[in-house]
Order: sequence, then C-alpha cells, then structure tokens
Amino acid sequence: MTCRRIITSFIILAMFVAITSTQNHVEAARVLSQDFSGEKIHLATLPSIYEKAKNNLSFLLERLPSGPSPKGPGH
Repeated sequence: MTCRRIITSFIILAMFVAITSTQNHVEAARVLSQDFSGEKIHLATLPSIYEKAKNNLSFLLERLPSGPSPKGPGH
C-alpha cells in the first residue's frame, strides 16, 4: 500500500471510531407482555425522549440559535 492509502484508511477508521463512540447503545430489548400505552409512565418518558432527540439532532446539525445575526464588523 502506498503512504496515501494508509493515511486515508487511518482517517476513515478514526472518523468511524469517533462517530460510534459518541452514540448511545441499547443494552437489551424485549417485547413487553403488557400494554403500557395508557400508563402515566409513557406520558412521563415521551417528553424527555423528545427533548433528548431534539437536542441530539440540533447538535448534529449544528443549529444556530434563532433570531437575527449580531451586527458588527464583517456583517
């Protein structure tokens, strides 16, 4: 392999490791025997899951805060 291929492979590997190390992993999953859709626990966890997903998505997209840009030199 040439030096260029080795460096490219190393960069791709480093990016893969960086992306996979920041993700949350599911440890175990199973089918529930009861229907918890009407329970209060479902309503309590839904907003927190929604907020966490919203925060993760905004982090990934690097969203800027809404509103006008600050005025200053270069704007």
